[in-house]
Amino acid sequence: MGAVSSSTGLPSGSGSRMAPGSPGYRRMNLALFLAGVATFALLYSTQALLPLISGEFRVPAGEASWTVAAATGGLALFVLPMSALSERFGRRTVMTASLAVAVTVGLLVPFAPSLGVLVVLRALQGAALAGLPASAQAYLAEEVRPRALVAAIGLFVAGNSVGGMSGRVITGWVAQEWGWRVAVGVIGVLATGCAVAFRLLLPAPRHFRAGSLRPRVLARTVRDHLADPLLRRLYAIGALFMTVFGGVYTVIGYRLSEAPFSLPQGIVGSVFLVYLVGTVSASAAGRLVGRLGRRGALYLAGATTAAGLLLSLPASAAPTLLGLVLITAGFFAGHAVASSAVSKQATHGRAQASALYQSAYYIGSSAGSTVGAVAFHAEGWAGTVGVGLLAVLGVVLITVLGSRAARRAARQAPVPA
Repeated sequence: MGAVSSSTGLPSGSGSRMAPGSPGYRRMNLALFLAGVATFALLYSTQALLPLISGEFRVPAGEASWTVAAATGGLALFVLPMSALSERFGRRTVMTASLAVAVTVGLLVPFAPSLGVLVVLRALQGAALAGLPASAQAYLAEEVRPRALVAAIGLFVAGNSVGGMSGRVITGWVAQEWGWRVAVGVIGVLATGCAVAFRLLLPAPRHFRAGSLRPRVLARTVRDHLADPLLRRLYAIGALFMTVFGGVYTVIGYRLSEAPFSLPQGIVGSVFLVYLVGTVSASAAGRLVGRLGRRGALYLAGATTAAGLLLSLPASAAPTLLGLVLITAGFFAGHAVASSAVSKQATHGRAQASALYQSAYYIGSSAGSTVGAVAFHAEGWAGTVGVGLLAVLGVVLITVLGSRAARRAARQAPVPA
């Protein structure tokens, strides 16, 4: 007889978990998709507006980029503590509270009287959003059958891409007519609607077991995860992929609004429709791993990202746009593959394992936003591309190390009698 969940009294075996076609599966996917939309729309709500923020506060790109880096840095700093709360109080509870606080702060952001206040509000917003990513992945790992896990996480990541896209496109066009303050206010209202729908749709967890909030237990779990070589490699890969993405999309607004492009804010925001490519590539991550294996999928994602960076170098619209398409496709595929591998590899403390990945991921975002902007100020777009190529090289080298480690483990495995 299967194990029984201590919190629900229902069987906790994989047979009682959700899979395509089972009750609640579609509602769960839609709820977490909307949570992903709200998270990324809020987290990157100022990214497409950086040239306007620079103009109002009379600061260079490097200083304005802190409105993005503060949000992602706040998330990176608080994702582990929030994951611990989700182990004690439940995934759905923590995700709901996080969205509620984040959308409340989002409605205050348009009234920031100075860049300093704006950065502080954005840091608070990022800290609040920290309850979403790790808790969502832990919820999926507990409630979805293993064979459907990569696809389910891919849909959550796809929601991230839609949120990132819609937030930037909407803010671009709204800001062109009414300014950046009205634009971020509209995103706050949109995210509020997503948060309400998320809470109404998400099925109650059936397999959650409350854990301990004792610091020693948390520290031991974190040490266990950091001692796992595969998890360490996945954390580094997530950080490096996000370094590329954060740098490119923080700077692209400046590049396109300056000569020789000189595009208006609405058109610059519309460039983020490229995120739709990420929605497709993230959703296809499960099939990609099935055909190429995890490391093969990561090699392909890295090569696609690098090709996009190189293609974007000429100061011409067509290659720049195609380069962004490839960068976006490669990034979202790599992120979906790496994050789902973390959820599969962790046998206990899944929220902490996912939290460490998310922390590394958003540290990469903060680093990419800041370093990419500084490189752009110093060397132009070529400087930002150079930072991205170094990060992709890191992904490839880490994946090679993983391949070698797997071959050594296979050779040392005992031969069955």
